[in-house]
Amino acid sequence: MEYENIEILFVEDSVDDAALTIRALNKSGFTHKLLHVKDGAEALDFLYCRGVFSSRNPNQFPNLILLDLKMPKVSGIQVLEQVKADKRMKSIPVVMLTSSNEGPDIERCFELGANSYIVKPVESDNFFKTIKEIGLYWMILSQPPHL
Repeated sequence: MEYENIEILFVEDSVDDAALTIRALNKSGFTHKLLHVKDGAEALDFLYCRGVFSSRNPNQFPNLILLDLKMPKVSGIQVLEQVKADKRMKSIPVVMLTSSNEGPDIERCFELGANSYIVKPVESDNFFKTIKEIGLYWMILSQPPHL
């Protein structure tokens, strides 16, 4: 896969949730420049051009990060913390897309700079609608800062 010009970095360890989300994004037309990685460690490798992503242009970042919260190796909170602490990446919108509806998780993510926190809807139609609206808002309507 070509790792240049990735628009959406999607970080999700659940195969089922990933397939459903990718299908919803595909139906909405937002998968042509999507990269799905399976955990926080892979996400950081991509963002910092390490490992299999070492040949990626270090000056290009995704326009949006969809980030699961609870993952093996490196958690979503750890990824969020690193992204928002890095002056080159802190303006990238990070949408937490998770099954956790726990108050402390929500509060912590916003303290660290999450742009949005969305609890995955269980019902399929609502899930597709939610993913479509995420893509529409963050990829079309929202205006990023000009760096």
